[in-house]
Amino acid sequence: MAAAEVARQSTEGARNLLLSAHVGFDSMPDQLVNKSVCQGFCFNILCVGETGLGKSTLMDTLFNTKFESDPASHSQPGVHIKSNSYELQESNVRLKLSIINSVGFGDQINKEESYRSIVEFIDAQFEAYLQEELKIKRTLHNYHDSRIHVCLYFIAPTGHSLKSLDLVTMKKLDSKVNIIPIIAKADSISKTELQKFKIKIMSELVSNGVQIYQFPTDDETVAEINGTMNAHLPFAVVGSTEEIKIGNKMMKARQYPWGTVQVENESHCDFVKLREMLIRVNMEDLREQTHARHYELYRRCKLEEMGFKDTDPDNKPFSLQETYEAKRNEFLGELQKKEEEMRQMFVTRVKEKESELKEAEKELHDKFDRLKKLHQDEKKKLEDKKKSLDDEMNAFKQRKTAAELLQSQAQQSGSQQTLKREKERKNNPWLCTE
Repeated sequence: MAAAEVARQSTEGARNLLLSAHVGFDSMPDQLVNKSVCQGFCFNILCVGETGLGKSTLMDTLFNTKFESDPASHSQPGVHIKSNSYELQESNVRLKLSIINSVGFGDQINKEESYRSIVEFIDAQFEAYLQEELKIKRTLHNYHDSRIHVCLYFIAPTGHSLKSLDLVTMKKLDSKVNIIPIIAKADSISKTELQKFKIKIMSELVSNGVQIYQFPTDDETVAEINGTMNAHLPFAVVGSTEEIKIGNKMMKARQYPWGTVQVENESHCDFVKLREMLIRVNMEDLREQTHARHYELYRRCKLEEMGFKDTDPDNKPFSLQETYEAKRNEFLGELQKKEEEMRQMFVTRVKEKESELKEAEKELHDKFDRLKKLHQDEKKKLEDKKKSLDDEMNAFKQRKTAAELLQSQAQQSGSQQTLKREKERKNNPWLCTE
């Protein structure tokens, strides 16, 4: 904080001195140009509009080349973002161009969430740049900047008014990206209707608080042309990659049964105005506005969410170290609170589990006692039955023994009688004669 104050005072107290001879630091602009040309440039264009409004054709016409693009159908279930990057070179200047298209925009029956994927994509690019910026070891000098520098919003040439989808989407995007509204396929509407349509569009944008990109007029070299072009917004454009011979020249045009629409004829459409403003005059301002306005707004909001501030409640400069310590202490406090809550929850869960286990143990003991008693009763019944069977067997054995004894006695008495009769026959032979 003290160092910053000293630097401010030293800057305020700087004196103007005259040089006695040429030093050479007037070559710094040339050095900057040479360095920029060596590094190359990047430019990212977001095309938003309904399917079939000629977004891909206009991009091909703007950069005099054929970009890779597949025809989109009207049966997309939702809006998804498709990004393609290309390396272009004109003279000794290299440009890394990214064209981002909102595929399926406006094709759904329910269009309430059509803008969401576009907003999320723009925020994701800001977040990626912010994360790179917050790294300890940064590589911003060779980082590919994917932030959106301009949004070309394609408006259907209805001739009546803006659709609610257009107003809602532009309102959601105006704080995140530089919006240039353009009327697509302007050759499908008469000049009188087109002029009324332009006035109606600008009136609706103003009444709904939609902030579109205004070409800067603070630079004297471009103030006049930019001021004039601001009055022509939105641009009514026609795109075509077909060349038709008109007179002795081959020109980009669209051939119709009723005549020819020349793309680069300013009396036919505003294509030349769009190309001049977008590429040849204000491309660098669009890049600067993206960084200085839209990205700074996103960065400020994110850092404020994280608890960082420039001043404290007393309107004094807020140290980053103090902010870090405050957030760290707050985080540690929340962590301890969470830890205590988890500990209490753990103790409660343990007690509940112990109670459940005790109940289960008691039920097991009761069941064991019931089974033990049942076992004893069954055992006693079996023992009684066994005793009864043993008694029956003993009685049976006694009866058997008595029966065998009687049988043996009967056999003995029968043998004795037989012997007696034999003896009597021997003693009385006459008994045999008889």
